[in-house]
Amino acid sequence: MQCKHHPKRPAEFFCATCNAPLCKECVEEVRPREYFCYECAMLHSVSEVGNSMREKREEEEEKKLKRRRKWGPFHYFVTVSSALILVMWGVIIFGGQKAPPRSIDHATKGRVLLFMVDGAIRRFALYEGNRYPEQLTDLIPEYLPLRESEIAHLKRLSYQSDVRVGYRLSLANPTPGEMNIVLSPKGIEYTSPSGGGA
Repeated sequence: MQCKHHPKRPAEFFCATCNAPLCKECVEEVRPREYFCYECAMLHSVSEVGNSMREKREEEEEKKLKRRRKWGPFHYFVTVSSALILVMWGVIIFGGQKAPPRSIDHATKGRVLLFMVDGAIRRFALYEGNRYPEQLTDLIPEYLPLRESEIAHLKRLSYQSDVRVGYRLSLANPTPGEMNIVLSPKGIEYTSPSGGGA
């Protein structure tokens, strides 16, 4: 029998896939004692590479699955901690114990009222485009949470617009003998008791 590619040479081997007769020059030994023609050897090597790549991919996917399935102490710790944090935030946002209502005796705590109103004026300016209220009642209820019965206490304060600094806020009738406090966007000023207020 003659070689498939060289008709003048005798065939010494046969392709393991297509059974074609081959001479020594045309044969490819893929594994010991396993001979292929050039075309079949190429197809065989390509399919082996594909199989090995598929096997590697399957092995990697199995390793990933094993890693996902394997839960250690750290995973449990993270899960429990996350659940506790979510519960705490839920209690803070949606429930929990409400703070007791603050009741301030505005009649006797003039300075507390003064600083409370000053904070409301600053919030007003922040949210209303750096402008100040024309009168203190413009702050109620959005910026200053006072009840109907407490609005009259605002008369104890002296509020004036000031082109230079923005506004001046002080007690209308300071306690005799004490220094009066004047609040403005520039800060706190103290006036002497003989000044009689702002």
